[in-house]
Formats: sequence, structure tokens, C-alpha cells
Amino acid sequence: MTILVVSGTGTEIGKTIVTAAVAAAFRDRRVAVLKPAQTGLAPGAPGDAAEVARLAGGHVTAVELARFPEPLAPGTAARRAGLAPVRPYEIAEAAQKLAADHDLVLVEGAGGLLVRFDGEGSTLADAARLMAAPVLVVAPAGLGTLNATALTTEALRARGLTCPGVVVGSMPAEPDLAARCNIDDLPVSAGAPLLGWVPAGAGALPPADFRTRAPSWLAPELGGNRRAPNGPASG
Repeated sequence: MTILVVSGTGTEIGKTIVTAAVAAAFRDRRVAVLKPAQTGLAPGAPGDAAEVARLAGGHVTAVELARFPEPLAPGTAARRAGLAPVRPYEIAEAAQKLAADHDLVLVEGAGGLLVRFDGEGSTLADAARLMAAPVLVVAPAGLGTLNATALTTEALRARGLTCPGVVVGSMPAEPDLAARCNIDDLPVSAGAPLLGWVPAGAGALPPADFRTRAPSWLAPELGGNRRAPNGPASG
């Protein structure tokens, strides 16, 4: 697994923090994080790739391909800004170039799997196919997540893409009934294992604490040491 795509079932569900946790868990490896399209930020403001590097540590190389000022889907944001969109082949070429001198390249998408990157309807899934890369799915904890996760993983399988598993992006410190039940139900809906959960608010931890605690949130497949989904915990 040299390249791993990180996608979500929607937006604002913890993709960046999960990406940072995976990067931190692989602290003994050379890791790069690639953000193909950053939307909703002004020039010079730190973006998602920079946030991953801040939390995960100095072993992370942060790369952003394009930035569009409005908080919209990348294709729409590029069109409205009068800027060239990011094409799937550009994402694949950038990731493969990073893979030449890094042990792991994490490609963090924008929003959900099928959000459009250009006027032709290209998506992160198209880039993943070009890279022949597995796609890790980040999902919310509560009501509605089972359907959204099932739809996302079904779309991956329909495109011949592999999903190594699902990570809950923001697990409440006191999860409600739905969130507790979803720990058992998410792997069934996804047809893929639950590979961990990141506690809500983890991104606000001091970076040193984040790096120390990140492995406890993730399964060994993602560099962590959590052995089984035996109930939500803050790490």
C-alpha cells in the first residue's frame, strides 16, 4: 500500500483528522499527504494538507495541487473562479511522483467520493482507478451513516476499487444509541472492516499528544495498535 486514497461519505466528517491520524501512526515511515483541490480558503491560509503535517509531525510532506476560494465542489469552485480544474490524471501523476520517494502517500479527497472535480464529471474515484489505489472511507458516527457508507462502498465496488475499511471520523465522548450500534453495523453495511474511530475534538489536541494517541485509534492495517472494535473510547 504505497498510495492510499482517503474519501468520505460527505463533507465535514473528519477526513483531514483521520488522514493526520494515519500519517501519525506511520511515524517511522516517509509519508506524503496530497490534497488535490482545496476549496473555501484564501491564498496563504493553511489548508488541509498543512493541518495534517502540523498534527502528524515533521516526517510528513504536504502537497496541494490547486486552491479555489469558494467552499464548493472542486469543479464548481474552479469554474466560478475562472481557474483550471484538477484532472484525475494530474492527481495520479502527482501521487505517483510522491510515491517514488515516500513510503506512503495519502490522497485526501474533497467531500464525498463522487464530488465532481471538473466539467466532465470526473471524480476522486476516477483518480483512484488511474492509481489502482485502495480507498479508505471516513464516515460519521450517528444516524444516517449506514446508508451513506453503504452507497459509498457500493460505488467503489462498482468501479472495481478496493476499500480496506471504514474509520469513524469523529466519535463523541458520550456516543448515543445510534453511534454505539453503528460500531457493530458499519462493517456489515460497508462490506468492509471497521478500522477505528477518532474521538471528537482530536484535532484540537496539542500535536505531541495527537501523535502519541493516534495509534490507539486505528487498527494495525492503518499503522495503529487497536486490536478490535470493543466500544468507543477517547484514546
